[in-house]
Amino acid sequence: MELNKIIETSNNNITITDENGIIQRSHPGHWSIYGMEPGSYIGKSVYELEKEGLLSPSINAIVLKEKKPVRIMQHTKTGHVVMSTGYPIFDKEGRLVRVVSYSQDQTEIWKLKEEYEQLQRKLKGYQTEVEDLREKEFGFQSILARSNTMQQIIKTINNVAKTDATILFLGPSGVGKSTLARAIHNQSNRSKEPFIEVNCSTIPESLFESEMFGYETGAFTGANKKGKQGLIEQADSGTLFLDEIGELSLALQAKLLKVLQEKKMVRIGGNKELLLDFRLITATNQDLEDMVKKGKFRLDLFYRLNVVPIQIPSLSDRNDDIPILIQHYVEKINEKYQTLKKFHPSTYELLMHYEWPGNIRELENLIERLILTTEAPMIYPSHLPPAIRGNFEQTEDHHDLISKEEVEGKLNLKNTLEEVEKQLIEKAYKRCQTTYQMAEYLGISQPSVIYKLKKYKDQFDH
Repeated sequence: MELNKIIETSNNNITITDENGIIQRSHPGHWSIYGMEPGSYIGKSVYELEKEGLLSPSINAIVLKEKKPVRIMQHTKTGHVVMSTGYPIFDKEGRLVRVVSYSQDQTEIWKLKEEYEQLQRKLKGYQTEVEDLREKEFGFQSILARSNTMQQIIKTINNVAKTDATILFLGPSGVGKSTLARAIHNQSNRSKEPFIEVNCSTIPESLFESEMFGYETGAFTGANKKGKQGLIEQADSGTLFLDEIGELSLALQAKLLKVLQEKKMVRIGGNKELLLDFRLITATNQDLEDMVKKGKFRLDLFYRLNVVPIQIPSLSDRNDDIPILIQHYVEKINEKYQTLKKFHPSTYELLMHYEWPGNIRELENLIERLILTTEAPMIYPSHLPPAIRGNFEQTEDHHDLISKEEVEGKLNLKNTLEEVEKQLIEKAYKRCQTTYQMAEYLGISQPSVIYKLKKYKDQFDH
């Protein structure tokens, strides 16, 4: 009577089985969360209940098998989440004669945990938005593009941003595919949800599955004791951006394809299917169609990704974008390091004639390096790497920015500066279509451009 009273009044749901797994005693109200009537469990075998799916799995059965204390999480048919801990009881001869298990309904706590994780994901999304605003890279309006090619690309992605269409960015490394992917997310209906970026080439294949799909507690040796949420799961409700998708092995491609087709997944070591809802954007610098022909990329995955393919040209194929990109990164990096470095007009000219094999990434890195390593407030052509100076010297349409007085050996500062200014205004006039574009090209105000045009236009070479 005392033992039954202890079981009935305990905050834990206590269940006692014998050495064969037959239930001897248990809390009367315990079994309702498993979908069983009170009293119907006495004399039942936990193995039978496990086969019927009522115990998934049975903590007492596990303890009987392993003969040591065990703790597990159970998911019941009635939608409850139960944390169960079982202990073996041995007689004086060391034989296992009883198993006592304690269970607690964790459903509400589990829901709070999921809500907390969702809040964490949203917080991460908000932090990303703040960073984007601080870097002035929020939306298509701030994507720096003057070339007709990039203007057309911006129109295309603007048309699909509000949809959930899968987008595949194609193009060489460093052309800004990740920036465009983030801009699409920021303009989409999912902008308040997470933007999860994954570079498929930087995660070792042995870790890729656990990083992408996550794992449950104790899924493998060395795993986090609390389990881990995978990157795909973190993107739920938001956008998943897979960069360098062409680097995935065929085995990983197959696993990714299954998730994309079914929009659900199971963590490693788990048995609970997670329903997913995310927008997919991918990018690669490889020719996926050629990889399909060579058997290095799955055809079905290619069709799944190739819904809206967008080819991003290299920087050398859109020269009109180079001046405004240079100006943008000079301002951005000066602000970042609290400096006031300026680029001499001749330096601008050299940079605008360079081929930029590393594209926008190379341009940004070079400007940052020049601003950090140049002691003088003005950055001259002599500060540039030899490869850039050499490339410029072979450019046929280049004219040295020097005055006639300097050529004749009669150097006069005022006249030399005016001659340099006139040549730069003339070059801007020939390159740009409007006075606003000239102002952006030269880094001065539009009224100043109008004034200088009136001053020098009649002196231009025709």
